[in-house]
Amino acid sequence: MALLEDKAKKQSKHVIEVQDLNLVYDTDIQSVAALKDIQLQVEDGSFVCVLGPSGCGKTTLLRIIAGFLQPTSGNVYLDGEAIPDKPDENRGVVFQHQTLYPWLNIEQNVEFGLKMRKVPSRERRDVVDKYLEMVGLAQFKKAAPYELSGGMKQRASIARVLANDPRIILMDEPFGALDAMTKEQMQEKIRTIWKETHKTIFFITHDVEEALLLGTKIIIMSARPGQIIKEYNNNLPYEIGDGESRVYRSRKEFIEKREEIVSLIQH
Repeated sequence: MALLEDKAKKQSKHVIEVQDLNLVYDTDIQSVAALKDIQLQVEDGSFVCVLGPSGCGKTTLLRIIAGFLQPTSGNVYLDGEAIPDKPDENRGVVFQHQTLYPWLNIEQNVEFGLKMRKVPSRERRDVVDKYLEMVGLAQFKKAAPYELSGGMKQRASIARVLANDPRIILMDEPFGALDAMTKEQMQEKIRTIWKETHKTIFFITHDVEEALLLGTKIIIMSARPGQIIKEYNNNLPYEIGDGESRVYRSRKEFIEKREEIVSLIQH
């Protein structure tokens, strides 16, 4: 098994480029450097997982790419163009805690962005049906959010992002609040969706095993001020089949690589 190799599959086009990125927070007492000299390229169709100790700036980096925060200095480009200073449909975001509108049913939640963009109703219906089927919620499209489990709500959130056909999907610890079994199921589901859609995914996690099972590129960040201290290319997500995660978790090479990354993060 070629788990982590420099010759992992490469794509020719960079969807996201981050250059000389710095972010400093000014408080009443002091200035705090959150991110320092971030240099990053995200290839088209890749699944990038970002790991690091708590408070290292993982989510801050995602929020800058999404357009929620502005850096102190540096640049972020989407397909070679400077990103706008606000969110748009090209950068879909899935948060740790789902953000479905409670007054809308699942179908209406998924079509919300399309409706705001005045996509014709027939086209909206086709798109919504496609992605609800993809995430396994076709039979729950008339349900209210409160009627669904945590994992099902997160699947609906993913369908809503996919329906807008973003250039990149930004996921901020999307499975962190789920129980262990549901989390494993969602890992299988998002890997399958990534393979089917060929979308570029930028995924924040604290779970080293999750990163190894999902990330074609794994980025390790240092403690504050957050810097990228190591990048791994990873073939495993290309190789692993549906339902095979547990088989790979128990392999010697997987365990050794997990411990290597854990040690790097801790020290």
